Amino acid sequence: MLAADGASLYTKCAGCHGSQGEKKALGKSKVINEMNQEDLITALNGYKDGSYGGAMKGLMRGQVSKLSVEDITAIAQHISKKGN
Repeated sequence: MLAADGASLYTKCAGCHGSQGEKKALGKSKVINEMNQEDLITALNGYKDGSYGGAMKGLMRGQVSKLSVEDITAIAQHISKKGN
């Protein structure tokens, strides 16, 4: 099994969150590159199961619904390296 590539997976996120995770998506989200890996994993899993998020919860649930545990971890690792 190939390891998930966080950088490749993140490309579909960049349109709203910025290429480095530096933007508030649609002016509503947190700046994700300021979040640590654990918080990103919690958020992405929460969006996936519907337990996390505010106004954009439905939009994000659709974005993460097909991501595997490995995909979520890889994206979180990729984003957390962009901040701080």
